[in-house]
Amino acid sequence: MRRELLAGLTTFTTMAYVVVVNPHILSEAGMPVEGVLFATCISAALATLVMGIWANYPIALAPGMSLNAYFTYSIVIGRGVPWQTALGVVFISGSLFLILTLTNIREMIVNGIPDCLKYGTAGGIGLFIAFIGFRNAKIIVAHPATYVALGNFADREVILAAAGLLLIAGLMARGVGAAILLGIAITALAGIPVGLTHWPGHLFSLPHPGGTFLKLNLAAAAKFGLGDLIFIFFFVDLFDNVGTLIGVCEEGGFMRDGKLPRASRALLADALGTLMGSLTGTSTVTSYIESAAGVAAGARTGLGNLLIAGCFFAAMFCAPIIAAIPAFATAPALIIVGSLMSRAMSRVRWEDFTDSFPAFLTLVATPLTFSIATGLSLGMISFTFLKVITNRRREISPLIWVLTGLFILRYAFLSIH
Repeated sequence: MRRELLAGLTTFTTMAYVVVVNPHILSEAGMPVEGVLFATCISAALATLVMGIWANYPIALAPGMSLNAYFTYSIVIGRGVPWQTALGVVFISGSLFLILTLTNIREMIVNGIPDCLKYGTAGGIGLFIAFIGFRNAKIIVAHPATYVALGNFADREVILAAAGLLLIAGLMARGVGAAILLGIAITALAGIPVGLTHWPGHLFSLPHPGGTFLKLNLAAAAKFGLGDLIFIFFFVDLFDNVGTLIGVCEEGGFMRDGKLPRASRALLADALGTLMGSLTGTSTVTSYIESAAGVAAGARTGLGNLLIAGCFFAAMFCAPIIAAIPAFATAPALIIVGSLMSRAMSRVRWEDFTDSFPAFLTLVATPLTFSIATGLSLGMISFTFLKVITNRRREISPLIWVLTGLFILRYAFLSIH
């Protein structure tokens, strides 16, 4: 129980930034920050509870970072859609998730993905997490000529993040169970003497849900002209969530003969979370790849999710404390978790090119495109193509044919829009 609860606290610590970042992003769409904060916490808590109690997996959920950016910058700002209507779009897509989950179609998708792509997805998410960690630590920075470059080690944040990385790695090498959580805490505290971390001015603030609660506009969202938005929300979250589930569950050893037990129960969590989020005032809820931090810390059941959900409930009142945890303190944890998840690539049959190349493509495309869904889709298309061209069509299930066609349509659709 101690290990599970510590792992749950580790997961929450690595993803606590969503409580601050999500309201900030959605506020640019004109949404009240207080309402979005309440919606973020309540939808994350509900979805995480369902995942832990009903599915018994140590996977936390919250409003997705990529989809909240799409909500704000592409729909509300880019196309001039009112945020109330956009919330209606989220509600409709969440309803579709629920229908497909109850009919077991989403479970068939999870279990029907070839093993090589499951391993490639796990490894790709590992690189993806590590890249985010290096970026948050400012160890990797943007560069106009080479796209990325080494950061400035004269920067105190970079120094502390690098020290935190070595600290966590050393603790893990010595078998310390709470290595990641201890590393985050020590790194954050080390920032206080040098002025990079500060105690919050006040510890508590009351939630104010009224600004976004039940403000969605379903009538406007149901109009034909918004059908493409519903499709994109549905499509991207479907495969982002599937990719995250496969990656984290592969790392945790939950897969059985290439299939995820209780997959429908796990997928029900994000459907209910998305519906709750749209009703209270936030964008689509999805599984978080930061859950791998808890798995790496020893989580194997949904017990820790109870603590995570409790932390999200408390976060409605303790936002100033959560905001005080700097990015450079959690960045080392993400890098360590990324290295652990990349071990899945060792299980790919590298001697079979029709398996190894799709796995490799999934591995590299996920971090380079900053999208789990894109990495999985490119891997799926290449898998089908190579099996066809080598006359091994019997290895392509009917579901794989359907998914490949949908992925091809996705790129055709995106090229038009």
